[in-house]
Amino acid sequence: MDEALILARAQFGLNIGFHILFPTITIGLAWILAWFRVRYEMTRDEAWLGAYKLWVKVFALSFAMGVVSGVTMSFQFGTNWPGYMNHVGNIAGPLLAYEVLTAFFLEATFLGIMLFGMERVSGRVHVASSIIVAFGTTVSAFWILALNSWMQTPAGHMESPGGIVAASWWAVIFNPSFPYRLTHMLFASGITAAFLVAGLSAWRLLAAPGDAAARDTLRFGARLAAVLVPLQIVAGDMHGLNTLEHQPAKIAALEAIWHTERGAGLTLLGIPNEEEGRTDYALMLPKGASLILAHDANAELKGLDAFKDHPPVAPVFFAFRVMVGMGVLMLVVAWGSQYWLRTPPRWLLWIFAGFTFSGWIATLAGWLVTEIGRQPWLVTGILRTADAVGPAGGAKLGASLTAYVLTYTALLAAYMVTLTHMARKS
Repeated sequence: MDEALILARAQFGLNIGFHILFPTITIGLAWILAWFRVRYEMTRDEAWLGAYKLWVKVFALSFAMGVVSGVTMSFQFGTNWPGYMNHVGNIAGPLLAYEVLTAFFLEATFLGIMLFGMERVSGRVHVASSIIVAFGTTVSAFWILALNSWMQTPAGHMESPGGIVAASWWAVIFNPSFPYRLTHMLFASGITAAFLVAGLSAWRLLAAPGDAAARDTLRFGARLAAVLVPLQIVAGDMHGLNTLEHQPAKIAALEAIWHTERGAGLTLLGIPNEEEGRTDYALMLPKGASLILAHDANAELKGLDAFKDHPPVAPVFFAFRVMVGMGVLMLVVAWGSQYWLRTPPRWLLWIFAGFTFSGWIATLAGWLVTEIGRQPWLVTGILRTADAVGPAGGAKLGASLTAYVLTYTALLAAYMVTLTHMARKS
């Protein structure tokens, strides 16, 4: 593979990976904030107001980080991937513009009222502002996931002399995988925010065990996670069935199914050996893959040998198991903690503190499966990744990638330290 292509992919992967951390928090946290604000307006309990005032700061910081990294990412469409916009810009451009016009402006406008307007507007107006911001974050996810899903399972388009254009915007937006990806992402955000709330509340209780408000938010986060994680498992199963139908090569790669077979076994653990076409040291569950993926233990699953083009096996194989493994751990923590939540022991606080950013791990692993699993296509069946890369040389891309790594590492460390410090001192 060309050096410039590898570096361009690494740079964009780093940027989108860093960026997605913050929308993953803000989408779910915005609705949690709206709930805190409504509860205060209904009960006039100062604990809800205190929780709102703390978490709106976390939201504002996360929102700012997401905006900055998103703007940087958008520039890379022109600098590193001009072939993308030249070929499918008639689809991608309007969808990105809709996100800005219908979501970002809405969030940015009413976020100001959320942050600075509590003493300047009526309670109802402030509650409405909180709900509008939460709605705006969801609308933003709607448009971004519509574009990403179209790139995975394109529909509603046609060829023209100027590149791909929309024949039906309804079909473009509501393409075959969109409902499943949007649902999966919204649940992921809710779970991420729930563990963030529970984790930072645990940090607070480790420093101040008598903080009743922190105990309330810890219980809230843990109970919300206990509800959302099982729903995410159901949504993930439905998403898997959809992926099997529309992207069978991705399924074959993430499960390391080398040959087409009936009653395919599920590889729980192992090391894919792509050169030899086998999985070394595999721990298998007989017929498990067919049962889980097709809901039929004897169903036929296409193997990698059935596809001329398929993604690299090892990255999606391991990333998928990290995502699922983290999801199982989150389920165990959320459900297993319920008995002790009234007076959480110190060991449980440390567990929740350790899981503060656990949603990030699952989300990043899921995005690796999604994006690497599409290769070698940038837009499936329409545009190959290698055909979209720009003319920048390896030296320039390497230098800018190094700068990105250093900058994002410092920003991420500062962000995490700031949040834990706020939790312990609030």
